Amino acid sequence: MRQATKQLSIATKGKGLYEFTGHVESWLQEQQMTTGLLTVFLRHTSASLTIQENADPDVIADLNDFFSRIAPEGRHYRHSCEGPDDMPAHIRAALTMTQLSIPLVDGRLGLGTWQGIYVFEHRAHPHRRNVLLHLIGA
Repeated sequence: MRQATKQLSIATKGKGLYEFTGHVESWLQEQQMTTGLLTVFLRHTSASLTIQENADPDVIADLNDFFSRIAPEGRHYRHSCEGPDDMPAHIRAALTMTQLSIPLVDGRLGLGTWQGIYVFEHRAHPHRRNVLLHLIGA
C-alpha cells in the first residue's frame, strides 16, 4: 500500500459549481496506482464539494436556484458581520459535504458516466478554495 497527497487551488468567480474532475484525474495518472480510495477534502466552511451531473448545465442552474431559495441572502441572520452572503453560505455548506470518498478502479476514478467533482461556491465574490487530495492504494 502507498499513500499520496496533493493540494489543489480552485479559483471561483462567485456562487456556482466549479468542476475540477480533470485536475484530479491528471494527478491520479501521475500516481500510477490501480486500486485504492481517494479522499477529497475542502478546507473551507462557506463552500462545499459535490459529485454532480456534468452533461446538462440545467442541473447546475437548478441546484443554484434551489440553494438560493432554502438559504436566502440577507441581514436577518445573527451572524452578519462578514456580509449578507456569509451565513447563507455556511447553511448551504452544512447541508452539503466538505469531504468525498471515491474509489480508484483500474487506475481511474470510479465515477459514473455523467458524474463530475465540483467545488460548490456559496459566497457571492471570487475565492480561492483549497482542496486536499489523499490517495491510499496500490
